[in-house]
Amino acid sequence: MAIKSLIINPGSTSTKIGVFEDETLLFEETLRHTTEEIAQYASIVDQKDFRKEVILAILKEKNFDLKSLQVVVGRGGMLKPIPGGTYAVTDALLEDLRIGVSGQHASNLGGILAREIGDELGIPSYIVDPVVVDELMPVSRVSGVPELPRKSIFHALNQKAVAKRYAKESGKAYEDLNLIVVHMGGGVSVGAHKNGKIVDVNNALDGEGAFSPERAGAVPAGDLVKMCFSGKYTEKEIYKKLVGNGGFNAYLGTNDAREVLKRTEAGDAEAALVFEAFFHQVSKDIGAMATVLQGKIDAIILTGGIAYGQKVCEEIQKRCGWIANFVIYPGEDELLALTQGALRVLNGEEEAMKY
Repeated sequence: MAIKSLIINPGSTSTKIGVFEDETLLFEETLRHTTEEIAQYASIVDQKDFRKEVILAILKEKNFDLKSLQVVVGRGGMLKPIPGGTYAVTDALLEDLRIGVSGQHASNLGGILAREIGDELGIPSYIVDPVVVDELMPVSRVSGVPELPRKSIFHALNQKAVAKRYAKESGKAYEDLNLIVVHMGGGVSVGAHKNGKIVDVNNALDGEGAFSPERAGAVPAGDLVKMCFSGKYTEKEIYKKLVGNGGFNAYLGTNDAREVLKRTEAGDAEAALVFEAFFHQVSKDIGAMATVLQGKIDAIILTGGIAYGQKVCEEIQKRCGWIANFVIYPGEDELLALTQGALRVLNGEEEAMKY
């Protein structure tokens, strides 16, 4: 029997929803929210009823029968660090989403909305591979400063989804493979997947690895300290330089890799240098993760929106093709990845994880 699912992926100014029958998308919608609408609410959790009404309204407009659903899946939020997998939205998980145990983010609403709609329909609710997935080896946590351990914050949902896709297409178990997965979007994460766990990965949010369209990645620490205490910037301004206004934005005033390529092809020397530095840094991170896996690598997977760029993929393969074969899965189909996580549990391929 086919399984119908409602998928909810809240962002800061939008809520993406999708309805699937097994892995077939029946329809999807991106529900936009104006700044004025969002500004009415003192906190993210206060937006819950507003977003729920918008979701139910569009489903009613499409004459979709909610009673035909078997499961509701929400984007995982800022929970405590947890292993990868599909999690039932238990009371404990729900409470940590509400209080924002690791921070307030719109994705926290995913599990909250899934649980409430699921309970009303009498069907299960899940989240899948949130950004706080943490499977690091103990040695991967050591930073050099005891007060600053390395953290696992990255594109876990897409990294896990493409790794499992490769395993399925190869006729092998994810748990039997060693993979390097490179997600390239607004941020960049490079993860070492060893026997079903991501044992090392850069903190893709605020301070490690290659720079990206919007993030600075790793920067000279001593000079950053001096900048912080120069008196020229507030804490908020410094952080914005690292997250939001870093990378391509800082050098070229755009976060669009396609625009950077156009400028490069038009003879813009600065754009060409920054683009080459991007390939250079991502490739160095791939090389570093190759050492984590001790050179035993089944494949290197390039994914995320920037992986649509042929030039990007070619330049990285030119630098790292000697390490292992490359596989390219461009884009980041979060709705499908969330669906697949729930299906693996409902079809008995995996057990639901306990939070």
